[in-house]
Amino acid sequence: MHPRPRIVILDRDGVINKDSESYIRSAEEWNPIARSLEAIALLNRAGWRIVVATNQAGLARGLFDLATLNRIHARMHALAQRHGGRIDAVFFCPHGEDANCNCRKPRPGMLLEASDRLNFDLAGQPFVGDSLRDLLAAREVGMQPVLVRTGHGRRTLEDPASIPDGTQVYDDLMAFAETLL
Repeated sequence: MHPRPRIVILDRDGVINKDSESYIRSAEEWNPIARSLEAIALLNRAGWRIVVATNQAGLARGLFDLATLNRIHARMHALAQRHGGRIDAVFFCPHGEDANCNCRKPRPGMLLEASDRLNFDLAGQPFVGDSLRDLLAAREVGMQPVLVRTGHGRRTLEDPASIPDGTQVYDDLMAFAETLL
């Protein structure tokens, strides 16, 4: 019997990189949150695989194109590698908020696709996000919802009644990684 793969799914904006109300529109605008890339490397060294699941409505709005999104993710991968880390896969929803698709968080489509394509069970695996939609998507598929205070995390905490039971809360991705390990 094979050991169960250890996977951490991360939201991108506000968890790994600094978020922007006007969207991250170029690779140059993608800047990591302090210690987030080191946290990914720490998790990798402990045997955890990292997957990113990110809503990217800027595509639907025409704020950037797929080639630009690929350059943004290439920068994210390169900077993670420079810090000794590796992101195994990136899944994104290209649709706007009104598209009624299954892949846009809080719906679970991206998480289910990641599970199917990478052949791992979602149950109990951590999903780290900074918004209520991340936590709800995690709960929908039986993942462990984890909220970081970076990005929109502090704002999300302003309505504690909406946060799913059992959600773990950390200051940032590094605090989560250190506690997990």
